[in-house]
Amino acid sequence: MTVHVDAAGTGPALLMLHGIGGSADSFAEQFRGIHGLRLIAWDAPGYARSADPGDAPGADGYVDAAAQVLTEHAGEGGAHVLGMSWGGTIAIGLALKYPHLVRSLMLGDSLVGSGVTAEKADAMRARGAELDELGAQRFAERRARRLLAPGASEDAVATAAARMAESVRLPGYRWAAEALAATDHTADLPRITAPTLVLCGDEDRVTGRDASQILAGGIPDAVFVTVRGAGHLANQEQPEAFNAWIESFVQITERLMTR
Repeated sequence: MTVHVDAAGTGPALLMLHGIGGSADSFAEQFRGIHGLRLIAWDAPGYARSADPGDAPGADGYVDAAAQVLTEHAGEGGAHVLGMSWGGTIAIGLALKYPHLVRSLMLGDSLVGSGVTAEKADAMRARGAELDELGAQRFAERRARRLLAPGASEDAVATAAARMAESVRLPGYRWAAEALAATDHTADLPRITAPTLVLCGDEDRVTGRDASQILAGGIPDAVFVTVRGAGHLANQEQPEAFNAWIESFVQITERLMTR
């Protein structure tokens, strides 16, 4: 299976894992604005420029695929890992299954999984049928506005919709939704040993502050910050503030590791 990867820059490696409606292009603002790091972003299996897997990867399959990308592009020394939303759920899986590869963990507008309740799991599983019914363009247009802060410009909404429409397709999106619906990392959080930063847009209407606070409260010594004026796509809406937090956290972690 071929997985598309964008990579640029030099310095400590940062693997970036997009949300369920995204691709490597979701991190365009990070590629433009973060300096002094080796940035690595994938199109998850079955997304955008990546090939479709032969069958549903399941939650563990996405974690294993991300670990392979990390080792191929960052080496055995590992990488700092940033996961947005669904990508954060995969990142948590990486930190649990491959702790030696995760130098630090950064979770943006993320969640423990949609398997916390049957209602949330069912709603997530229903998304595949919605995409099938509407097609990628209409599906993206229906969802994009809610991903942003209420005051987002029409240009921002159009950009978010275009990125999603170019990223999602079946069966990849359905398989990702199924993996997220089957996941609940709540009980696993205390086992995470990587230094962790949890970021949340203060106007996130999708996963919201409560989901991020569950992560921050469950992961030992995690740091929690809010990104003002941002919705669920905090890294895209407020990239300057978001990037500053990422750069600072990586620098602090690297400094502590070399002591």
